[in-house]
Amino acid sequence: MNKIHHRRLYFITFIAIGVAIGTALILYALKQNINVFITPTQIEASHFPRDYHFRLGGMVKKGSLVRDARGLGVRFTVTDLKHETPVYYVGVLPDLFREGKGVIAEGHLDVQNRFIATQVLAKHDENYMPKNIAKELKQNARG
Repeated sequence: MNKIHHRRLYFITFIAIGVAIGTALILYALKQNINVFITPTQIEASHFPRDYHFRLGGMVKKGSLVRDARGLGVRFTVTDLKHETPVYYVGVLPDLFREGKGVIAEGHLDVQNRFIATQVLAKHDENYMPKNIAKELKQNARG
C-alpha cells in the first residue's frame, strides 16, 4: 500500500468512528427522553423502591372515584383489567378525567403500596369529531 491508500484508510476509519460515536450519543439522548408508563400488572410483578418516581398508566376503575369532603384531595383506582393500584392525588383534575377512561399519573408508591400522584394526565380519545357532526351521528343512530 502506498501513502494515498493509507490516508484514505485513515480517513474512512475516522469518519466511521465519528459516525458511530454520533449515533451512540443520539440514541443515549433519546433514551433519556422517553416517557413510558408502568401498568398495575408491572407494579405487581416488580418491586420498586419507595422513592422511585414513575408514571402509572391505565384506566380509571368505574365507581372508584372518591373526593375528599374538604380540600382538593381525590382517591381513585387505576386498573389494566388484570390488577389494580389505588391512587391518591391532591389538586385539580383535568377536564377530560372520567371513570372508565385512560389516565396517566406521575408520582411514587408509599409504604401501603398506594400510588401518591404529583400530576394526573387524562388520555383523550383519538377520534376527534366536531360537535355538529357528533350531534348528527347521534340523531341518525336514534332514528
